[in-house]
Amino acid sequence: MDYRDAFGRRRWESYRTKHEAESALATALPASRQRLIPAVDPNVIVRDYAERWLTLCGSLKPSTLTGYREKLNLHILPTLGPVQVRRLHRGAIKDLLAKKNASGLSVDSVRLIYATLRAMLSAALDDGVIPANPAAGIGRSMRLSRSAADRREEIRAFDADQLDRFLAASQAKVPRFHLLLFTLSRTGLRLGEALALKWEDVDLVRRELRVERALTTRGEIDTPKSGHGRTVDLSAALCELLRSARARAAEAALARGGRPEYLFPTATGEPTPHVTAEGAFRRALKTAELPGHFSPHSLRHTYASLLLSDGVSPAYVQEQLGHASIELTVGTYGRWLRKKAPGAVDRLDGVVAKPAEVVAIGPTAGEPAAPSGETKRLVLKDLAERGGFEPPVQVYPAQQISNLSCSATPAPLRNDLQAQWQALVTK
Repeated sequence: MDYRDAFGRRRWESYRTKHEAESALATALPASRQRLIPAVDPNVIVRDYAERWLTLCGSLKPSTLTGYREKLNLHILPTLGPVQVRRLHRGAIKDLLAKKNASGLSVDSVRLIYATLRAMLSAALDDGVIPANPAAGIGRSMRLSRSAADRREEIRAFDADQLDRFLAASQAKVPRFHLLLFTLSRTGLRLGEALALKWEDVDLVRRELRVERALTTRGEIDTPKSGHGRTVDLSAALCELLRSARARAAEAALARGGRPEYLFPTATGEPTPHVTAEGAFRRALKTAELPGHFSPHSLRHTYASLLLSDGVSPAYVQEQLGHASIELTVGTYGRWLRKKAPGAVDRLDGVVAKPAEVVAIGPTAGEPAAPSGETKRLVLKDLAERGGFEPPVQVYPAQQISNLSCSATPAPLRNDLQAQWQALVTK
């Protein structure tokens, strides 16, 4: 089928049968007659469209937007800037990425360049500039996209013994940063989230803190990675350390004529920079004689892995970490989930309902007491026979007993039977 769409562009589509082609043409013709003016010039070049795209990305976090602009200006636009977007083909994109690989850039850097270009071309697809995204799938073919298994293998988490050694070393080697490192290990916060904490975010009575902001590596205050805040629980030991630290911070602020603001400030009261905290982490790591591949983010991984290996619900860990979905939590930390639970099925024996019966009913008026050591047990049938009717095989729940009234049963006796049954089930 050969036709022109609403933008005046020629389209060519193939179908298996003449009937299918005629049906598609009947659908396409009405739309093609309603000429549309495209929001973007179909002949726009990559450089001009990149500016439009960055403007549309204004709702993104400033750090994300800055990263996009850097990748475009340094790596993409010098080569592809003069090319028309609709003439940009997969070969040109592969050549660009291959040259970046050969130039000595890390795989992660090339991956970010590719992600930026792919995101921009996805926007061009939405704008109708191109019929398909030429960058789609190139990451897999060039092995720039990491598999879930690769991401899991890159996780570095302390075990319980290593964590104890690290925290002991931090207290001895970098005591000023011990509270920060202890907080990271007990809350699972990202380093930037912890560095941006204020005392107003901490509630020691309810044993929780609120994550509302994050400190970027450039020293700017931004939103957390998820784009919104979350509430995190505090352990008893961490609460004690924070309580003592708050008292010391109040004294120091009073001497300066102000009030404490950040939990982990510099001497001037500003948030501690990333590079300073990372340096303290490395000194403690070296003192503890632990492998150098660990980083401050390892404390976040440690928090999640220790909780999950102890049987804590993945849903709880997801909320504490601020993950967008439980699939992300399980996919990232799945190897620490308990795969076996010996004796777990035995719990079903205490959950599955047992046949209803009337138990522990004492002797009625006029009846002799039961022999010592014996409990008189009466099932529903016994009660029914005393009322003068035969019950069905089914044992009815308590709320249905009132429906078993029989006109042949005297009202006083019927009421007495119902009262005994109600007394039974409440036990």
